[in-house]
Amino acid sequence: MRRKDVPQDQALFGEWKEVIYAVDDDGRYILVPSAGWEPANIVNHMAWDSIEAEVGAVLAKVRAGVLSPLAYHMARHQMDPGLLAGYAGLFRWQVRRHMKPAAFRRISTALADRYAAIFRITPEELMEMPECDPPAGTRK
Repeated sequence: MRRKDVPQDQALFGEWKEVIYAVDDDGRYILVPSAGWEPANIVNHMAWDSIEAEVGAVLAKVRAGVLSPLAYHMARHQMDPGLLAGYAGLFRWQVRRHMKPAAFRRISTALADRYAAIFRITPEELMEMPECDPPAGTRK
């Protein structure tokens, strides 16, 4: 795509720009800021709707006592047990076990601190669920 053809449609980014490759007048590839592109915007909205639905479903299971608050924080941060295990220095089966309410209530303070640091929240926030539903995504 030529530099002058880089789309500048309204996007999810707000004031931020996406950087894409384009060809300048000399035929060289350059980085060009783009406000967005309508087809990409549609796909991004669909993806965020799907993520919000998944977080909502996990939140309902946590409130029903089927899953621990750890599962909610994982869904909110788009993590699976393998990814969180890698960050926490644990085995995947340990994270899966901590997704069960009874096992989660018994985790050590040090492990709660480690999980909380990964999610950038306090250990108290890790152990309890928000009173109301969290705000929807980061998009407008």
